[in-house]
Amino acid sequence: MKELLKGNEAIAEAAVRAGLEAYFGYPITPQTELLEWLSRRLPELGRTFLQAESELAAINMVYGAACTGARVMTSSSSPGISLMMEGISYIAGTQVPVVLIDVMRGGPGLGNIAPSQGDYNQIVYGGGHGDFHPIVLAPASIQEAIDLTVEAFELAEKYRAIVVVLIDGSIGQMMEPAELPAMQPLRKQKPDWAVTGAENRERRILSSIYIDPEEEEKVNLELLEVWNEIEANELRYKEYFMEGAELVVVGFGTAGRVALSAVRAARAEGIPVGLLRPITVSPFPVQRVKELTELACGILVVEMNSGQMLKDVQAAVGGKIPVEFYGRLGGMVPLPDEILGEIKRLCYEPVAPSANPRISWMQRLDSHKN
Repeated sequence: MKELLKGNEAIAEAAVRAGLEAYFGYPITPQTELLEWLSRRLPELGRTFLQAESELAAINMVYGAACTGARVMTSSSSPGISLMMEGISYIAGTQVPVVLIDVMRGGPGLGNIAPSQGDYNQIVYGGGHGDFHPIVLAPASIQEAIDLTVEAFELAEKYRAIVVVLIDGSIGQMMEPAELPAMQPLRKQKPDWAVTGAENRERRILSSIYIDPEEEEKVNLELLEVWNEIEANELRYKEYFMEGAELVVVGFGTAGRVALSAVRAARAEGIPVGLLRPITVSPFPVQRVKELTELACGILVVEMNSGQMLKDVQAAVGGKIPVEFYGRLGGMVPLPDEILGEIKRLCYEPVAPSANPRISWMQRLDSHKN
């Protein structure tokens, strides 16, 4: 049954119902309600909640708990995530499953508490030093955030990997109808790789320290092999109004949600435009974007940053069709009318003729106006 839920609280409760056993975190706006919710819920269920003295302490507590095979999670916002980066890299190097919720805010620096998508680079291509990739899920609604939080634990354990649920402050703070999952029982048996005490076996040691370069390379190749499997099996995206679309808008999270309203309005005016909304931004749906270069005449990327996902789109397109960008920065959220205006500009603004019809995509779209 659906009920009116706030984003941060819904994600927290979804994690509880997915079997979260331990949470370690530190308050920072605009994600603090998530921590506050778990501070009540976990102790009343006999599970572990601890407000650490800092984000650095929190991520290292998460690291230790993950080594025991517990379902463990932390959450933070942009500057706090930056402080966690070393610990995140240790977790990746040790190959233990962890779920991280990042509720993005405006930056750089301390920035503000307004919604932003400025963490794309540090989450998708950051995550600390070394060669590894987190799985990054980008919901566009509270219901999707609930569902992906539950799924994050399954993916983390399946691949012994870090899974990030990447949202911005607007999703964390908004309220909308959504349905929570049923409560799952806690697992009775820990995985066989965990460091929990046991009799009649050799002790298990989990570490990210590999002094011998050959041994470190072996670990890196293992991580790469797992990542190749993730890329092959865990891509997720949604498409809207793609039939006959000659212009494709690409946006994730809130930017993708707002873009859908603009695309719907454009379609009502007869403009042949569709929307691709990546849900896994890591791995990124590269192959699907490549396929779109054979179907569409141009792409418009919409983000709440200066163009971070834009680079992934451009790399996938490979110069085959034009890629344009519209972004709002520093905690500003684009309005549907702004994106609609950009769609119209790209469709109807005159450009110099070209022998290549894909370069002259705006003239092709202009024919639909006439």
